[in-house]
Order: sequence, then C-alpha cells, then structure tokens
Amino acid sequence: MGSGGAAPPFHPLMASGTLRHPMSLRIRNRNAFGVFLAVLLGGLLLPENASAEGKKVAIKGKIQGGESLINPVWAEAADAKNHRYTFRARSMSVGKQQRPTAYLPRELCLAVLSKEGPGAGRGTPFMVGVSGGRTSPVTLVIPDAQAVQFINHDPFAHKLFDTGKGGFGPEEMKAGGSRSWKAPNAGVYEIRDQLAPSVRTWVVVEPRVVQTAYPQINGEYVIRDLEPGTYDLQGFFMGKPVGKALSIEVKSGQGEQEIREPLVVAEPEKSREESK
Repeated sequence: MGSGGAAPPFHPLMASGTLRHPMSLRIRNRNAFGVFLAVLLGGLLLPENASAEGKKVAIKGKIQGGESLINPVWAEAADAKNHRYTFRARSMSVGKQQRPTAYLPRELCLAVLSKEGPGAGRGTPFMVGVSGGRTSPVTLVIPDAQAVQFINHDPFAHKLFDTGKGGFGPEEMKAGGSRSWKAPNAGVYEIRDQLAPSVRTWVVVEPRVVQTAYPQINGEYVIRDLEPGTYDLQGFFMGKPVGKALSIEVKSGQGEQEIREPLVVAEPEKSREESK
C-alpha cells in the first residue's frame, strides 16, 4: 500500500503498534490466569490458619484461691514475739476476721513450663524494683543463666543479699542505683535487705520456664508470646510452687486463647494452716 493510501482499520491486537498473533495473547492470558489460580488454590489448600502459623499466641484465664495466700512478712509482723508493734488504730470498717492477703500482681508468679526440656533464656536482665519497703515483683521465676537487676527507687540506700550460697553479698545500693546478679545454679534463692527487714524476694531458677506473668487483683491473667505446644502452668508464691500444675495446650492460629479451667493456687483451709 502506498503512503498516500487510506490508513488500515484499527484492530485491538495492534494497540501497541505491533500486530500480535491471537494465539500469543491467549498463551499470555492463560499464564496470568494460571498464576492467579495457583495463588488462590494455594491459599485454600494450605493448612487451616497457615497464615498465622509461626505466630506466637497469648493465653488468658483466671486463678482460684489467691485470696488465701498470705505474705509471710505480714504474718511475722502479726506475731507478738517479733515485737513489730504499730500505734495505728484498727479501722472500725475492717472486721477482725479479715486479714491482709497477698498482692497478686507482684507476689504470685505464673510460670509456663516446658514439658520437653529446658526453655529459652532471656537476652535482657529481669528487672526488680525496690521501693517502699517492698520489691516488685516479690517472687520471680527465671531460666538458667538469667541475670536479675535490682533497681533502688527509694531516696535511701539498701543492702540486698541472698540468704544462701548464691554469691550475692550485702553491698550498698545507693538511691537511684542498681545491682545485677546471676544465680549460679537452678534452685530457690531468698533475697533480703540488711537495712529494711520487710524487703524479701524469692528468685526461682527453673530451667523449664518459657514465659511468666502476674495476675490482676481479680485473678485474671494474660500470658503472651507462647509458641504452639503443650505446657504446664504453675503458680509460684514465696519461692514455692503452690497448687497443682495445670496442663495446657497452646494451639496455633489463635491470636488469643482462653484457658477455661481455672488455675488453683491454694485451697482455703490448707493455705491458712501453711501460712501460720
């Protein structure tokens, strides 16, 4: 066709200026559709909740019997032989039968224990604050080789030490200062203060611990960052396991999982006898 002839009619296959064979477009469309179908079927054929596989799970539940746990510092103060008297008058609104129970958010440690061997250690120290004649938390459960850092929030000094053979001797920790310590072996270590008798902390070194948390005042708890698997959930109070361990199964694909069975940490009558 000469240059002065009429222009060829528009054809959709010439949209880019180059004539393409209809079969080549079919092949390209078929390939694109194949990729789309593979992605779609791949998502359908993957295991249930595979997109969430590998993600860590949080469990939530409730403890039972926490109102029966008594802090030993308060129990000792109530004994007249220790001469820890107070001039504060009893409140008329508080009955004689009521006793100061443990403050669960820092005294009752809930530990998730592996059933298959040692748990994973932490890369950062476990922080314990010292303030107002107490520590926060009071009982902690840590894996082997886990460092603990005590931080003094009081405007005066403390001299913390362990009562056994943990290698944590009494050294002055000034106001705003801190001390780090690492237990030499698995076991229970009691930390006291030469300058403040009410300061008592229990450090439980448990190789199987995976994660820990502390319940709220109402007994509800949430423990985060758990891998799917089967564990024992155990409460620790004053450095000792309390109640019976609860076997739990953490399932994959759930951002938050409810543990319906309560974790019993004390039987009322039994705990009262043990706290005397």
